[in-house]
Amino acid sequence: MAQWASLSEAVAAHIHDGDLVALEGFTHLIPFAAGHEIIRQGRCNLSLVRMTPDLIYDQLIGAGCAARLTFSWGGNPGVGSLHRFRDAVERDWPVPLAIEERSHSDLANAYVAGAANLPFAVLRAYAGSSYEQASPHIRSIHCPFTGERLAATPSVRPDVAVIHAQKADRQGNVLLWGILGVQKEAVLAARHAVVTVEERVESLDAPPNACILPAWVVDAVCLVPGGAAPSYAHGYYDRDNAFYRRWDAISRDRERFCAWLKQSVLDTANFTEYQRVQEEWCRKEALR
Repeated sequence: MAQWASLSEAVAAHIHDGDLVALEGFTHLIPFAAGHEIIRQGRCNLSLVRMTPDLIYDQLIGAGCAARLTFSWGGNPGVGSLHRFRDAVERDWPVPLAIEERSHSDLANAYVAGAANLPFAVLRAYAGSSYEQASPHIRSIHCPFTGERLAATPSVRPDVAVIHAQKADRQGNVLLWGILGVQKEAVLAARHAVVTVEERVESLDAPPNACILPAWVVDAVCLVPGGAAPSYAHGYYDRDNAFYRRWDAISRDRERFCAWLKQSVLDTANFTEYQRVQEEWCRKEALR
């Protein structure tokens, strides 16, 4: 069952060195604040999985948190190549990074299979390609009903899934809406789930076709207004396109990236008051 906690408490309790971790969110609701807390707590040797490694994974890789990355497309349409990701793969900086590349449909189905507690997913998406020769993780099977040759790919079952959402109620039921990716599937496939939200409400008042994650599939809910910035949260704030455009220059140079990391993420003076307010709020709520 979901427990309200500060973000620092949730990361400390549920994300450990060596874990398989998925931070999912598609275009918006990308859990940047949670990723930054993982960096601040010095997690390492993580196996990261994400359909589209965006800036947050470039930052985690550049900070030395990741030993492995499973992904379907590495980059950002507005930014281009992810230079910390490339530096880790090509030059082992700051630590070597093993990679496993799959397709969008592969990873989406792999999350669904994981959520269904199945060992693998089946799809047609690799038909006609040489992907099977390039990846040892893709196998072929024949349909027992039609004899059709299909691709089989391992399911994804993270140790921890981390997502950002718009709202949660006092019981920890989570509401998210807008453009959704595989957040629901990642949470249902994971052993543990941490969710950051823009606000806590008495009633979710869910609009039609919104996604509700019940409290019993979530371990920790954290009140983190702005937790998706610089991506956007539909109904709350816009995408910080200027930061996305700046990221290419920041990440291209190791020294500039390290300076940004120290100033924007690791400088605890910037976060002391923020964390104090969160922890005070959690203590008050525990007494209610």
